[in-house]
Amino acid sequence: MSTRRRAVIQGLLWSGYVGISLVMIANFGPLNGSMVFVMVSVAAGLWVLSEALRALALRQAWLDRPPRGLLLRLLLAPPLFAVALQIVIFFVNRAGVALGLLEFPPGMPRNWLVLLVYTFNTSILLWLWMAVWVGLHMVERWRSGEIAKWRAETAARELELQVLRAQINPHFLFNALNNLRALINEDPARAREMLSRLSNTLRHTLQHSAKERVPLADELAVVRDYVALEQLHHEDRLRVDWQIDPATAGASLPPMLLQLLVENAIKHGIARTAGGGVVDIRIGRDGGKLNIAVDNPGQWTPGSTDSTGLGLANLRERLARAGGEGAACRIDATDGRVKVSVELTA
Repeated sequence: MSTRRRAVIQGLLWSGYVGISLVMIANFGPLNGSMVFVMVSVAAGLWVLSEALRALALRQAWLDRPPRGLLLRLLLAPPLFAVALQIVIFFVNRAGVALGLLEFPPGMPRNWLVLLVYTFNTSILLWLWMAVWVGLHMVERWRSGEIAKWRAETAARELELQVLRAQINPHFLFNALNNLRALINEDPARAREMLSRLSNTLRHTLQHSAKERVPLADELAVVRDYVALEQLHHEDRLRVDWQIDPATAGASLPPMLLQLLVENAIKHGIARTAGGGVVDIRIGRDGGKLNIAVDNPGQWTPGSTDSTGLGLANLRERLARAGGEGAACRIDATDGRVKVSVELTA
């Protein structure tokens, strides 16, 4: 809050206090200039003390202290400040009466008991003021913390996507370029086709990975391009069996999810299996759920990260955010094959 805005709020608050106090006093007897002077002096003192309490709390970082320490300071500081104010007002009144500048009704009490009562009333006002100020600051801190958390999450997601791109692109990029270079002289037409597939794959990685979800049709297209490039490298060692249910038309999924599964199958299955093998890709739909299963030759031991790769850990995090309610990923191994199954909202 700006200094000017705070000053306006403080002025309105304590002016209102003066007005209400004078109205209450007028109900018990006539008002005079001395009474108005005292009430204005008290209000001005409360203004100064509330600002002093605020400055003290900020300078000593009260809000950063444990709840017990904060509560202790909030309980003790206002009464101490209130005592100081009432002592000043008391002696100002005594001096004003002695000099003939102030005049109070003859029956008005002037002993130390009155000083204690006024001190207690002033303490209550300062307690209320501090409670409101602390409450507003706590709410503002909570809001700032939430905003900072959202920004940190956004930055983390962006970093995750950058890491994901870095993981995927170099994995096959150099092999693809080397194979294309060799293919140019042998089969220029096929080399042009493979170059287009490589371009499509990289474009999809750069443009679509920042989205929450993409159409399944787009993901399938880029994965087919990716598989074709990998087949150029692995030749007959890599065979793919596609089983796509027509009912999945119109479905969507987190970007690069299917590519992660297929890349993982080739990297940790085909590349490590003598003679290669078949990667089975099955995609079906069960009501509002999309079921994806990628099956490849290989071995997998529960708890092992080497056999599944970092991509699946990344996959689980993305499923938790963009896979919809009930999204899950499961890994099964039997008879020398590993199957990764994913279920998510279509």
